[in-house]
This record gives sequence, structure tokens and C-alpha cells, in this order.
Amino acid sequence: MKEIACDVCEELCEHPQNICLARAEALPDEEVQQIAEVFKILGDMTRLKILHALSKRELCVCDIAAVVNMGQSAVSHQLRLLRGARLVKYRKEGKMVWYSVDDDHVATLLAQGIEHIQHR
Repeated sequence: MKEIACDVCEELCEHPQNICLARAEALPDEEVQQIAEVFKILGDMTRLKILHALSKRELCVCDIAAVVNMGQSAVSHQLRLLRGARLVKYRKEGKMVWYSVDDDHVATLLAQGIEHIQHR
């Protein structure tokens, strides 16, 4: 008995109106590229751990290093990538550098990811 794949149409039948609407609503390639870069940055466990900690409170680099159990230079590298993607921001206070999520969108994105994987 031949098994039919359930993720493809069994018969070719395009719906021109749906295609037209979907094309009109499509994101520009530049925006798609930027979003892909954000998700690429988020595709790393260490960066996700850092973002999760920063979504709860502002932390200095020393504290972040302790939370993720890594050296400051390794954490600094990860923070540089997160900063470049505008996911975190920092402020200097004397000799201390304090990090936080860049805005509420970042915390919401992370929270929705957590909610999605916990929802069964």
C-alpha cells in the first residue's frame, strides 16, 4: 500500500486570490534577512540563558558570567553579538558595565518562546 505524504496537496490546485494576498502581505527581503539574523543569534543556548537572566533584571558583566558559569571574556563576546542584534543594551556606571534587554519586545519574544515550548 502506497503511503501519501500528509504535508503536500494530493492535487495541484492553486488559489490565485490567496497567492495575490500573500504576496502583497509579504515582508521585504531586507526585513526577512534582519529577522533571520535575530533568530540566528537566538539559536544559541548561552545567549538564551543570558537573555533570560536579563529579562528578569539588569546585571553587570560579572554577574552574568557567574549566572552562566563562563568567563567574562566569553560572556563579553556573547554580549557583543546580542548588542549587535539590538537585543541588549548597556550602560556604564564607573568601572561597572550593566546590561539589560534592549526593550520590551525582546522580553516578550523570549517569554513567548518559553510559553510555546511549555504549552502541550
